[in-house]
Amino acid sequence: MSVVNQAVLGQQTIVAPSAVQNGWSYPLGAALVPGGANFSIFSRSASGMELLLFDREDDSRPARVISIDPVINRTYHYWHLFVPSVQRGQLYGSRAHGAFDPARGLRFDASKLLLDPYGRAVAVPKNYSRDAARVEGDNAATAMKSVVANPHSYDWQGDTPLKRPCSRTIIYEMHVRGFTANPSSGVTESKRGTYARLVEKIPNLQQLGITAVELLPVFQFDAQDAPPGRTNYWGYAPVSFFAPHRAYSSCQDPLGPVEPNLQRDCNEPARDSDFEIRRTRICQPRQCK
Repeated sequence: MSVVNQAVLGQQTIVAPSAVQNGWSYPLGAALVPGGANFSIFSRSASGMELLLFDREDDSRPARVISIDPVINRTYHYWHLFVPSVQRGQLYGSRAHGAFDPARGLRFDASKLLLDPYGRAVAVPKNYSRDAARVEGDNAATAMKSVVANPHSYDWQGDTPLKRPCSRTIIYEMHVRGFTANPSSGVTESKRGTYARLVEKIPNLQQLGITAVELLPVFQFDAQDAPPGRTNYWGYAPVSFFAPHRAYSSCQDPLGPVEPNLQRDCNEPARDSDFEIRRTRICQPRQCK
């Protein structure tokens, strides 16, 4: 069997061996397939791996814990399994077991909840704490959690890049929040600093002769990744490269930044206006504000 039985712990649910299947090593992350979802996690040095499923983003205990069998559910360095009945919107994370040997670059701590580096969406609890991840003990209640999403469900309606030559492109680099955060932007207060409001300002940019905008980091980042008393405003410390930054979404449910799809819902009105939206580099040193 691919999964061992779990003991009941508080509100934690027992997972029977027959409840899951071996799954596949590809693709990495969480992928919705008929009947459930496939999960694949890369770790070369872990001695054990667990998948945790949550009902709410601020839950201190997972609804289910599934231990991944290192013999049956591991291919090379990929730990994988198929979990039936998992649907879009499911919150999840993982725990990795292994050696704590900083001299060898190993810092395994099985009490910490880990994000899926290939996750398409991230849920951030209201009481999120970066510090809780750095001290001893379980941090599930205050940790970010990945969200199962289906990036293939959106109808792009044939949308394609404009392919405008660089010689005819005038780029305006901007910060999503900063661009409409000020009252002078004319945007409703509750919607300032969001992806949706950026799109509303495209006509103003075109009046200046701008043909494309290059967005400063829009990947999910940790706003608390900054010196004490300061905020990581610029976002040059992404924690999930494939997930749009949730705080910039006008819809704050777990799938808000991806359903409706950020990239297409931003790009379609831009394309209709012969305008491009691009993402910027991520290697610039982080700045704080």
